[in-house]
Amino acid sequence: MSGDKIIIFDTTLRDGEQSPGASMNMQEKFRLAQQLVKLNVDVIEAGFPIASKGDFDCVKNIADHIRDVRVAGLCRCNKKDIDVAWDALKNGEDPRIHAFLATSDIHLKYKLKKTREQILELAVASIKHAAKYTSNIEFSAEDATRSDLDFVCKVFEAVIDAGATTVNFPDTTGYAMPDEHAAQIKYLMGKIPNIDKAILSVHCHNDLGLAVANSLAAVKAGARQVECTINGIGERAGNTAMEEFVMAVRTRADLMDVHTKVVTEQIHTASRLVSTITGMFVQPNKAIVGANAFLHESGVHQDGVLKERTTYEIINPSDIGLSKGNIVLGKHSGRHALK
Repeated sequence: MSGDKIIIFDTTLRDGEQSPGASMNMQEKFRLAQQLVKLNVDVIEAGFPIASKGDFDCVKNIADHIRDVRVAGLCRCNKKDIDVAWDALKNGEDPRIHAFLATSDIHLKYKLKKTREQILELAVASIKHAAKYTSNIEFSAEDATRSDLDFVCKVFEAVIDAGATTVNFPDTTGYAMPDEHAAQIKYLMGKIPNIDKAILSVHCHNDLGLAVANSLAAVKAGARQVECTINGIGERAGNTAMEEFVMAVRTRADLMDVHTKVVTEQIHTASRLVSTITGMFVQPNKAIVGANAFLHESGVHQDGVLKERTTYEIINPSDIGLSKGNIVLGKHSGRHALK
């Protein structure tokens, strides 16, 4: 495998579940967590423990019983949230406290009604409190891509000193463009003096259809954790689609020079399981896992694929757990397909 390993942080059970109509019960969450272990993701964000008793119980159940993966729980930057998150996570295998706090001026002014100085103080105090429980701590700067970058650098430097081992730079509103996002990551890598003591992560939303592109650009610029979901489900237009990011890295290893440890042959099964549990079925033309992703109807394409698969398929269907691609007879088909 080429280059650095990219940590796959799967948030299907947390951000994915925030898709309207996609809520899951305890048994469904646990079943999906078992499939995520088969996929070999690095981190499973199992939920937001303080949000409800149901969420707490789901996170605790996964942390108590799922092994061979780090389980994370989300919390706001306050002591009660952190305490409740740890109570749910504490029996897990190297569990992660994931604390978030907005850094953009628009969030500070209208949502939090706090100054930058208060945000910095709260972030540091919260991470220090989390560090009493574990050294596996992630801090997320909510709405980071619309924040003042020098302020984000200041916050990240301070929380790393306080004990954060992962710092996440989310594109919370799906606002960034790939070149811009890469430049932001390069700026952080160059300006934060202690960045070598933490993993820089990205969490991209898909409001402009750019979540995967932004994640790939961020990785090229130095990010080493990508937060994503199966089928790209999540708030509003969703998150970085795990299967698209992973297969892009694998297929274009020549350009990306990084790798993941995801067992890609489990992708199709995982996609179908998420669709079955949530009732959110992917559109037929969806990359990697859509029903048409490996179908060929055009006679020219069919002729090529029948002679040599790689003429029109850059991914072998078996790499994602499908037995084969399919030839579809339609008005554009020809004699070769019929034969």
